Amino acid sequence: MSRRGLARGGAIRERAAGALGAGIAWTWALLAPPRCGICGGPSAPTLPLCPSCERALAGRSPPPPRIPGVDLAWSALPYEGAARRLVVAIKFARRVGLAAVAAEAIVRSAPPGLLGGTLVPVPPAPLRSRLRGFDPAEELALALAARTSAPLLACLARREGPRQVGRARAARLADPPRVRAIGRVPDDAVLVDDVLTTGATLGACARALRAAGAGRIFAVTFARAGRVAGAPAPAARPETGHAAARLDRPDAGA
Repeated sequence: MSRRGLARGGAIRERAAGALGAGIAWTWALLAPPRCGICGGPSAPTLPLCPSCERALAGRSPPPPRIPGVDLAWSALPYEGAARRLVVAIKFARRVGLAAVAAEAIVRSAPPGLLGGTLVPVPPAPLRSRLRGFDPAEELALALAARTSAPLLACLARREGPRQVGRARAARLADPPRVRAIGRVPDDAVLVDDVLTTGATLGACARALRAAGAGRIFAVTFARAGRVAGAPAPAARPETGHAAARLDRPDAGA
């Protein structure tokens, strides 16, 4: 058979496989209707979110905050509504696959050049990481790396210390996490975390990177909550449902 015939046959097989996969997805949807990964409402068989949550994650980014030691910090969305529920679903419902949705929201609206360096996930508190069994910041960084082809380097470690959750803003800033570099660090680093709260954790990470020889340091988070470096807090929206109590306290935000 000629090369053209082989190529045509391969294309036919690919289309057939795609049609079969779509048919299986729709058949399964009849047996177990798909649900949105954020709100639990009906969604298309091949999509992780419903149209309403998809639109909510296409909102406007909050103004960039100023964090000592970080050349530019940016968040894709305010920590409210669907963005809040997505973070809670990852952290507390273990829906790790939603990290890909958060990464898509970041890539879709990130300023040009922001994701051009080496991605450095913000390290978790050791005990919290062991109890949870995964690290949301690392999952987000992996999803970003897969979509941007940016290198990823987990070069920071965090010592045990007071948990940031539930602490007053002044206490967080006065006693930030203890972070150190392990091994080499990139000259052009992009810190990655799920939620930015006061900036204390990102600032501690930036100091560790600078001390180890890093040059330019950017920071990107999926969502931003509270006040950072004197900036006004974003307007809060009331939440309803069983997750509302947890939504007011982002777990281990930066």
